[in-house]
Amino acid sequence: QVQLVESGGGLVQAGGSLRLSCAASGRTFSDYAIAWFRQAPGKEREFVTGISWWNTEITSAADSVKGRFTISRDNAKNTVYLQMNSLKPEDTAVYYCAAKYRGWGKRSDEYDYWGQGTQVTVSS
Repeated sequence: QVQLVESGGGLVQAGGSLRLSCAASGRTFSDYAIAWFRQAPGKEREFVTGISWWNTEITSAADSVKGRFTISRDNAKNTVYLQMNSLKPEDTAVYYCAAKYRGWGKRSDEYDYWGQGTQVTVSS
């Protein structure tokens, strides 16, 4: 079992930045790929970005956030970070982190554990 807790959400103006954190407890954190998903009102949950479990240099990001969002992980702290720069109103959503044991993917149904989510609101 892995418990995930997101933090760092809030209200920010367009063009601003936020850093989200995903703190994990439970099983060996380094055995899990971690991804960020987001869900806006009335929309399906979508993949934002992810980082692999076997090589922290291996990441993937949705086209909509490439060049603006950066994911990183600190296995010593059992934490994954999402640095979000140049935020846009369309980035407004609840952001969730998710963990997948020794795997990799962009579909939400591939992930085993989820946090409760943190709200990000970008005003224009």
